[in-house]
Amino acid sequence: MPTIANRLYAEFLGTAWLVLGGCGSAVLAAGFPQLGIGFAGVALAFGLTVLTMVYAVGGVSGGHFNPAVTVGLAAGGRFPWSEVVQYVIAQVLGGIAGAAILYVIATGKAGAEIGSFASNGYDAQSPGKYGMVAALVTEIVMTFGFVTVILGCTDKKAHPAMAGLAIGLALTLIHLVSIPVTNTSVNPARSTAPALFAGGAALSQLWLFWVAPLVGGAIAGLAYGLLGRKD
Repeated sequence: MPTIANRLYAEFLGTAWLVLGGCGSAVLAAGFPQLGIGFAGVALAFGLTVLTMVYAVGGVSGGHFNPAVTVGLAAGGRFPWSEVVQYVIAQVLGGIAGAAILYVIATGKAGAEIGSFASNGYDAQSPGKYGMVAALVTEIVMTFGFVTVILGCTDKKAHPAMAGLAIGLALTLIHLVSIPVTNTSVNPARSTAPALFAGGAALSQLWLFWVAPLVGGAIAGLAYGLLGRKD
């Protein structure tokens, strides 16, 4: 039986991998002339980070790697509220660790500039210059969908071996839709980590990327019972 220390380390590790792999694909590879993976490649990278870590450490901690997922699972009765704060702290610290590693790599060449450092934003900080309302709606709805998928594929009636694949593909799909709007958060820890290094507007707009995902995740958890599926 994993201890709370085991579970917190798993959440730290999984979130660090998500930020390093997902944001790293955007910072290091998305615009690289010889590779140029673009939005689709970044979307796939984020999905792969979650997919791989769900299978690697999901059996230890549940594989949240995201404060919105933790809150959504708690709202849905799948996770104790008493452990939410501990999980969120581990996730944020893991995200910062992943971003710190990425920063060292990204600045490891002459004349390197990190730019927005894969941070999230709206208005001028949005890849497609979408406004605050569009960003808010996108993040709430996409997080709602993500947490609903997680609740559904980890339901006792679902096939447990397929959960990681479904969750990873769901996150890939979400990025394919929403990168142009907000650069895709659906995860406050993922947003906080690069914002600390990018500074400026990324930090001033960070509130939205906490509020919207947490609201979307909580609604998904509360609404899941309407499907008539119970553990």
